Amino acid sequence: MNLIKSTGTFGFYTIISRLLGYLRDVLIAIFLGTSIFADAFFVAFRIPNTFRRLFAEGTFNAAFVPSYSSELLKNKSKSNNFANEVFNLLFLGLLFLVLLAELFMPVFVGLIAPGFVENDQKIELAINLTRITFPFLIFVSLSSFFGAILNSHNKFAAASAAPIILNITLILILIFGKYLNDQLIFYLSYGVSVAGFLQLVFLYKFVKKFYSLRFKIKIKINSKVKIFFKKLLPSIFSSGVTQINILVGTIIASFEASAVSYLYYADRIYQINLAIAGIAIGVVILPQLSKQVFLKKKQNILKIQNKALELSIFLSLPASVALLIGSNEIISALFGYGSFDKLAVLNSSKALYFFSLGLPAFALIKVFSTFFFANNDTKTPFYISLFSVLLNIMISLYYFKNIGFVIIPIATSISSWFNSIVLFICLKKRSLFKFNSIFFIKLLKITFATILMGIFFKYLIIVFENQLVYNYYFKSIYLILSVLLGFIFYLLVSYFIKAFNYKDLQLKY
Repeated sequence: MNLIKSTGTFGFYTIISRLLGYLRDVLIAIFLGTSIFADAFFVAFRIPNTFRRLFAEGTFNAAFVPSYSSELLKNKSKSNNFANEVFNLLFLGLLFLVLLAELFMPVFVGLIAPGFVENDQKIELAINLTRITFPFLIFVSLSSFFGAILNSHNKFAAASAAPIILNITLILILIFGKYLNDQLIFYLSYGVSVAGFLQLVFLYKFVKKFYSLRFKIKIKINSKVKIFFKKLLPSIFSSGVTQINILVGTIIASFEASAVSYLYYADRIYQINLAIAGIAIGVVILPQLSKQVFLKKKQNILKIQNKALELSIFLSLPASVALLIGSNEIISALFGYGSFDKLAVLNSSKALYFFSLGLPAFALIKVFSTFFFANNDTKTPFYISLFSVLLNIMISLYYFKNIGFVIIPIATSISSWFNSIVLFICLKKRSLFKFNSIFFIKLLKITFATILMGIFFKYLIIVFENQLVYNYYFKSIYLILSVLLGFIFYLLVSYFIKAFNYKDLQLKY
């Protein structure tokens, strides 16, 4: 396996999706800003989008891939039967859940956005929009099922490209935004569900080469399927703990005007790096790691683990530093247009700054959790994640009244570092992971390269200070230039001090 190539394939399409998502959010910022309509739509969009991230970005893989891969190594027919039984149960369960949610949507939205309850217009709008977007849950979950099968066969392109459909659909709707006026948010909501269906159809065309779908209402549940669904809920919670923390933040932020929007825009920025530094690496290594665990190849296991961890730090650490240094300029350049005023820039940049402190931890959680999942252990990450979320809630609630929405990204970062550290300690105690001889040398070199990059990036921001101000129309061009120059500088420094070695990541065994 080539870790760079596989991660690059997954990461490439994921970045394309995130960049299109950025364009989508720029258009939303222009037309909606941080208004009541924006807050209502973001709540309606956050709920299915959270499920998308939970299922599509590693969670479903965590429960499914180890079991499916082990069946695949034994017998292709058995693996297909196992997959069909999972699909049928998943579809019926999702259908029941969506119908139940549609019936009790006022209660559901009231729980997700309790701060909206006092504003009749806001809560009614959020309820109506969420009813429209919620069927997306069925489509995205089944899409993730198809994606997990493809990933098990080391086919990462289609699964990582599928989310692009959602962003293209919403962008096309937003292009006609000025003609839609107040109806824009309803068209966007319908677009979410339609895009989910198109995504499902797209993936089915690829997965049918490896999997023969047979739908049955009458289901026979064997021991393998029981084990899978027992692992699914813990893996949803543990693998998606960052998204759960953000959802918790959305609930608390609903009590402050426009705070939901501030958090949403900040979240969009750091997710671009997390997509590669944590999610892509976790998804790519899981099938291979699961197979090596099944075959009991200890040396191969340690090799994959160390290189995955090394690559994750190599990508997340400089990104965290860059976001810390240029949080205000980044938000202003990317979203500071139209209805997105200076106050929105200031508050969103505050959220981004504190989210950035936790970025390496967000990535490490994805990687460390994968080490447990490959060993068919979803309970340990689940319990650790549960404590992490409780810690997040306690910190957020205790300080929210005095500090406001800013405490939410602070609490998210603190709880994430707690999560990643405890995951690491448990891995070491259970002898599921150990560092190789060169890891710490590589870590020192990566840190040194990151420090130099940070100094250089700060210098670029000072040089382009006049071009990055709020009122400058072409500020995004200078931001992109600064980011590219900073990234190239980081790669060059890393190359000369040998902080990064391409050959080490071939993972040939």
